[in-house]
Amino acid sequence: MFTNKRILITGGTGSFGRAMTKRILDNYDFKRLIIYSRDEYKQYTMRNELARQYSQEKNEKLRFFIGDVRDRDRLYRAFYAVDYVIHAAAMKQVPVCEYNPFEAIKTNIHGAQYVIDAAIDRGVKKIVALSTDKAVNPINLYGGTKFVSDKLFIAANAYSVQRKTIFSVVRYGNVAGSRGSVIPLFKDLIARGETELPITDSRMTRFWITIDEGVDLVLKAIQEAKGGETFIAKIPSFKITDLAEAIGGNEIKIKVIGIRESEKLHEVMITKDDSLNAVKYDKYYVIYPQLEWWKENPFTDGGKKLMPGFEYNSGTNTEWLSVEELRNRVAVM
Repeated sequence: MFTNKRILITGGTGSFGRAMTKRILDNYDFKRLIIYSRDEYKQYTMRNELARQYSQEKNEKLRFFIGDVRDRDRLYRAFYAVDYVIHAAAMKQVPVCEYNPFEAIKTNIHGAQYVIDAAIDRGVKKIVALSTDKAVNPINLYGGTKFVSDKLFIAANAYSVQRKTIFSVVRYGNVAGSRGSVIPLFKDLIARGETELPITDSRMTRFWITIDEGVDLVLKAIQEAKGGETFIAKIPSFKITDLAEAIGGNEIKIKVIGIRESEKLHEVMITKDDSLNAVKYDKYYVIYPQLEWWKENPFTDGGKKLMPGFEYNSGTNTEWLSVEELRNRVAVM
């Protein structure tokens, strides 16, 4: 798939970008891999880390571009002769987006549009954008901006017919153990000697996906996308109270602090309305666009249409992680 190809990852120094970079270095004979991000220190540390872990030959194929997705001119320069783009750059922290709404819009919406323009005009073959469960029925600004971004990437296929750039979206929940997630927060509190873990609501559930599973889904989208699909992983749910017990043990108490503004009890990745255009496969779902330019038949690839009224909800999911399973997964992080 990537043999002798040029790949670019926006937000390439983040948790996902680093994992995707290592997967590509480990498994593909690519021509060039461009890490595009705005943090020079993260690029410095990532470059040094990869220099220690991989051969000089592989490191010579890496390029580190300082740049922001808000900068259209820099994107055009970086996208020159690029074959594949993985768009992972975003403002992701819900409270930060709520307090800095204009900045979130500039990065997550305007940045998405600039990435789309650069991809079409530079003749990129395929581009996959990372989304989030918070983009579904959004109640916070982060989710709202990603909802708009998803719509932009899907609609971009109508504008790229002549240039033949294929756009698709990958949607999943919070990545377990990633920067800003609840697992490092709980671990840090316990390491500091705290005897209570704060939970906003004891009924709260979330989806569980690892970084490697997220990388798998993006690679699946790059390989299979025809343009306009939203790929969604089939993953288990867990209760926040079970996670607290798995990390802290029975001796740790739980302190319910009340649900925060812009926070949901349960996350949804496929709504009942979305399910009308969604198909399930063995390890993932795909929501297909209901637009006049969509011509593909998903059922030729073994897909099965979802039942009417189906909703992919972390609170009603059929697959759950027990306390012991959570403990085992957290232990290897």
